[in-house]
Amino acid sequence: MTIGTSSQAPADGGHGAAPGGTIAAHGAADGAGQRQRVQIVPTRAIPAVAVALAGLVTAIATNELWALDFFHVVGGGLWTGIDLFVGFVIGPILGRLSIPARIEFASRFMPKMVLLMPTLVITTLAAGWQLARHLGFILASHNHHSWVVASMIVVGVMAVIAIGLLEPANLAVLFELRKERPNGALIGKLMRRFAYTAGITGAMQVATLVIMTRLATS
Repeated sequence: MTIGTSSQAPADGGHGAAPGGTIAAHGAADGAGQRQRVQIVPTRAIPAVAVALAGLVTAIATNELWALDFFHVVGGGLWTGIDLFVGFVIGPILGRLSIPARIEFASRFMPKMVLLMPTLVITTLAAGWQLARHLGFILASHNHHSWVVASMIVVGVMAVIAIGLLEPANLAVLFELRKERPNGALIGKLMRRFAYTAGITGAMQVATLVIMTRLATS
């Protein structure tokens, strides 16, 4: 799944940015090769995504408690961990990288997020909803109904942010990388937005963890 880009360092030691933050191309052939190597969708990951979604559909269709719990817990755990890591570890690092380094990092990191995050969001929400139905948490008469409603609100907001803000920023970075002369300043700005927004959703994930542990221990 590794997406490669040109590993040649600029002649000025890694800071070869043209005026306005546009990285000078090493030649038309090199620029065309870079655009070909940076994939919008990592095709090698599609079978893994298909398997995960097929397993999710099977779990929902059979209504198996352990399978629903597996997809909800694993999906939510990965979603939380990635958001926290990107927001509070990757984000600050990006701010200190040179423009060429941001482009190199983005070309390898961002394609992986195109399929990963939507898959985690779908598995977490779908399995969680079915699990709540299976256990009766969505019934107004249930003792923990208010906690479940609060969780759904928080998760719904996070899903909107993930699909409505993070994914478009991710795609914008990838389309910029495919240009012959990618704008490094714009890429850096979009990636910082991506990282900081992920940090916000990661912090919100902590609230869901509090709610889930409350439900599991009461």
